[in-house]
Amino acid sequence: MISMRRSGEPGHRRKFLVVIDESPECDRAVYFASRRAQNTGGKLVMLFVMEPGDFQHWLGVENIMRAEAQDEARRVLGEFAEKARKWADVEPELVIREGNAAEEVRNLINEDEDIAVLALAAGTGKEGPGPLVSSIAARAAGDFPVPITIVPGSLSDEEIQAVS
Repeated sequence: MISMRRSGEPGHRRKFLVVIDESPECDRAVYFASRRAQNTGGKLVMLFVMEPGDFQHWLGVENIMRAEAQDEARRVLGEFAEKARKWADVEPELVIREGNAAEEVRNLINEDEDIAVLALAAGTGKEGPGPLVSSIAARAAGDFPVPITIVPGSLSDEEIQAVS
């Protein structure tokens, strides 16, 4: 069930959600979302989704690999948070989840009623817009709980500033 958005109610602020990964175009979504958050008095939420481990028989190995993945997620989130602070007057909320990226995006949106917009960056390569854009925007857009903004990965800072 989709929960109603509350970002327009007193005591709430619109949140722009961006999914963080290490794709070359990810910074375009962060730049857009951080600028939109600043320009509209909103907040920025950055989500990093770790792939689930598959080491059921090796619990010690799984724990070590999960800890290493969490450290890497914190490092990557930290780098993008620093960029967002530099690009806009925002202090991002950082979230780490484990699982399928598309499912975790939807879960977080359903849990946080202040998330009002999902910003994704489209890849510029021959392989298409990217797996997250394909799985969320192309397949689920019709019943997605919030609007999805797809930022072309080829846009410059100046071009993004003009539309954010």
